[in-house]
Amino acid sequence: MIAQEGIMAEALSKEKIREIIAKRAAKEFKDGDVVTLGIGLPTEVTKYIPEDIDVMFQSENGLLGVGKDQKGNDIDTRVINAGGGYVETRHGACFYDSQMAFIMMRGGHIDATVLGALQADSEGNLANWSVPGKFTPGMGGAMDLVVGAKKVIVVMEHTSKGQTKIVEKCDLPLTASGEVNLIITERCVFRVDFDENHNSRGLILEEINPVFTVNDIKACTGAPFRVSKDLKEMDI
Repeated sequence: MIAQEGIMAEALSKEKIREIIAKRAAKEFKDGDVVTLGIGLPTEVTKYIPEDIDVMFQSENGLLGVGKDQKGNDIDTRVINAGGGYVETRHGACFYDSQMAFIMMRGGHIDATVLGALQADSEGNLANWSVPGKFTPGMGGAMDLVVGAKKVIVVMEHTSKGQTKIVEKCDLPLTASGEVNLIITERCVFRVDFDENHNSRGLILEEINPVFTVNDIKACTGAPFRVSKDLKEMDI
């Protein structure tokens, strides 16, 4: 039975929200996976990989073997991730040019990718690069990642300025169509249910933050969903 008591959602700090989401996303990887992380929140995932799981993180700017953030006074400013953050390299890491990085992504060599989103919907569509009326330099490598990765995990806050980010159908410009497998927010985890022909059958609620009830999730989600018979509590 899912707990219905706890602190109010408003009491969750930005830091706690990011921790909940990143910690949950880190559970999706298995030993030996090659994973590419988007900029921003997705990079937090590296902090929560279990020590007994060997995951190689690839950065879109050409680094396979991204380690933890560099700290201290002796920082090598030449080693950065796709978001411009200074990172360490782990044993076995290698550097290559942008062309090779995109060959990795487009060639089906990435086991999973974790990306932020402006919207995700019940059909597995993703919009994460453009807001109409605002300047955007381009979608970058997100299009290639989403289409090329074997598993696509969207991580984002459930709402933004009171508006839901999980909708029945995206109305922002799409990054890719029908490619999202999992949506992780601070409130719950949805799986996009595809049939054998990769047609979406909608969202399934698989995990819920014990701070919330299923009715709470319905009230802040803009798409219908089914509740898994094995609904679990998220680890917060």
